Amino acid sequence: MSTGIYILALAVLLAGLYAMVAKKNIVKIIVGLLAIDYALNLMLVLVGYREVVRAGCRESGLPPILAEGQTPAQLAAMAVDPLPQAMVLTSIVIGLGLTALMVAMGIRLYERYGTFDTNRIRRLRG
Repeated sequence: MSTGIYILALAVLLAGLYAMVAKKNIVKIIVGLLAIDYALNLMLVLVGYREVVRAGCRESGLPPILAEGQTPAQLAAMAVDPLPQAMVLTSIVIGLGLTALMVAMGIRLYERYGTFDTNRIRRLRG
């Protein structure tokens, strides 16, 4: 597999990190955290991906399902790793809960201070 997709995942991660550190708007900070979450999920899926080389040509990995007449050793040699896929599913659920919490906190901050700007919220604190 080419390294371009890894570079893309790293670029999304760095863009999300920049949004979280440099931006002062709460909505942009939440979007930055979401971008980091998606980039890490993509990296986990890429870690478990496998290309199989048969008869000199590259083929994508098989799904991790044991077919009839196939031994577990043959499946392990040709299938993608299912563990990162399961971890990504768990991460998606956790990310959804975290996103809901962040949005709820952002709404409450807006109701209280009337702005999403973190600098103005700090000044209004009293």
